[in-house]
Amino acid sequence: MTPAQSPASAPAGTGAGTGPPRQDIPADQGGPAARTAGSGRSSYKRLRTGPSNWLLAPALSFFGVFALLPLLGVVVLSFFAWDGLGTPQFAGLSAWIQVFQEPVTMNAMKLTLLLTVLSYVVQFPLSLLLGAFMAGHQRYREVFSVLYFLPLLFSAAAVGITFKALLDPNFGMSRAFGLDFLRQDWLGSPNLAFYTVIMVISWSFVPFHSLLYQAGVRQIPVSMYEAATLDGAGRVRQFFNVTLPQLKYTIVTSSTLMLVGSLTYFDLVFILTGGGPGNATRILPLDMYLTGFRSYEMGPASVIAVILVVVGLTLALLLNRISGADRMESQMEGA
Repeated sequence: MTPAQSPASAPAGTGAGTGPPRQDIPADQGGPAARTAGSGRSSYKRLRTGPSNWLLAPALSFFGVFALLPLLGVVVLSFFAWDGLGTPQFAGLSAWIQVFQEPVTMNAMKLTLLLTVLSYVVQFPLSLLLGAFMAGHQRYREVFSVLYFLPLLFSAAAVGITFKALLDPNFGMSRAFGLDFLRQDWLGSPNLAFYTVIMVISWSFVPFHSLLYQAGVRQIPVSMYEAATLDGAGRVRQFFNVTLPQLKYTIVTSSTLMLVGSLTYFDLVFILTGGGPGNATRILPLDMYLTGFRSYEMGPASVIAVILVVVGLTLALLLNRISGADRMESQMEGA
C-alpha cells in the first residue's frame, strides 16, 4: 500500500481516518453550525418564556375564590337593602348616599385618617431605630431582640384584655407603681382613649416592622461602612448616608404595611373600647362592623367595606409609584 493509499493519509472528515469532522458542511444540512444555532434558539426561547403559566393556576384560583368573589359580593350588596335575615331588596344608591350623610360614619373617617397618620409617626422611627440597633451581633443586643419580639407571640385578643386591665384606674399599673399620674381613666376619657389606643397598637406592631429593618440592615455590605469610616464618617453620618439609602425599599414595604394596615385595625379597638367612650374611638373598620352586625344594615356596611378596599389599594399603589418601588432594582450593584 502506497502512502497515498494509506488510511492515515485519507482526507479528514471522509470517515476513513480519526481526524476532526469537517466544518464546511452547510448549516441547513445538519452541520455543527446548525446544531449550535438550534441550541441557542431553544435556550433563548426557554429564557423568554420562563416557567409555564399553568404554575400560577393554584394561587390564582385560591385568590379568586377567597378574595375576588367575596369582594364582588360586597360590591353588589352595597346596592341592596338587607338586614341579614330577610330577602335583599334592590335600593340603588341609597346606601351610598346614607353613608356619606351619616355624621357618625364621617367622624369615623376622620378618626381613621388621624389614626393612620399618628400611628405611622410613632411606629416608623421606633421601628427603624430598634431594627438598626438589633442588627448588631453583640450578645446584649440579641437578648434585647428577644424581649422586643415578645409582642409578636401574643394574639390581639390577649393584648387587648391585658392592657384593658393594666390601664384600669382602680387597679393595674396605678396600684402597682403607686403613681398618681397613672390613676387616670385612660380608656374611659374621651380626651385620652384615642391616644391610648394608638399607644397599644404601636406596642403591638412595632416589633414586626423592627424585624423587617433588622433583616434589611444585616443585608448591607460591611465594606460600605468600612469605606465610610475611612472617609471620616461617624456613626450618625453613616446612619444617614449609608443605612437609610440602603433601606429604601425596606422603608417602602414597611410604610405600605403600616399605612394600609391602619385601615384594618378592628380587634384591638373593639376589645379595648368598643368604639367608646361615645364615638371617640369608633374608627371606620369598627363602624363597618357595628353598622352591619349591631344595626343590621348590611347595605351601608358593604359601602364602608368597599371604601376601605378602594382607599387601601389606592394608597398602596401611590406609595409604590411615588417611591419607585415598582421599578425595584438591586441597591448593592457594584458593592
